[in-house]
Amino acid sequence: MTTPDFVVALREHVGHSPLNLVGVTAIVFRDEKVLLGKRADNGAWQPISGIVEPGEEPADTAVRECLEEAGVTVKVERLALVQQLPRVTYANGDEVDYLDLVFRCSWIAGEPHPADGELTEVGFYDLAAMGDIDDAHVRKIALAVAEDDPAHFRGGRPPRLDAPAARD
Repeated sequence: MTTPDFVVALREHVGHSPLNLVGVTAIVFRDEKVLLGKRADNGAWQPISGIVEPGEEPADTAVRECLEEAGVTVKVERLALVQQLPRVTYANGDEVDYLDLVFRCSWIAGEPHPADGELTEVGFYDLAAMGDIDDAHVRKIALAVAEDDPAHFRGGRPPRLDAPAARD
């Protein structure tokens, strides 16, 4: 996966320390099928995803990533899920904490193809035939299926009761 220039610049200052980044996952539907791609780096099947660039609207990131990675034009319909992903440690030691914004999208135009080298295969697949997909991605797709459900959020834990009181 290509690392955005702004992340490379940050890494010059923070080394391998954890970065908090915002990512998006685009769950794209065409008829009764969902857009999935096979990642070039690890061979995993998943929906289209990417990192939000500084100053970029997250929904615009979903549209951009679909065009860059799969060669398709999409329309973002709604936010389906907001979640903090477990910390990722890459092979080079870089650590990242991703806030993942999952969007339900609809296909507008273009036939899917591996457009930028991040995917080796890409296409629309029947929902019932998604056998080789991680459970976390299946959950994202399931939450995006409904056209008008409210967004889902993880967390919402109450504050610790033993936390020291704020001082004036």
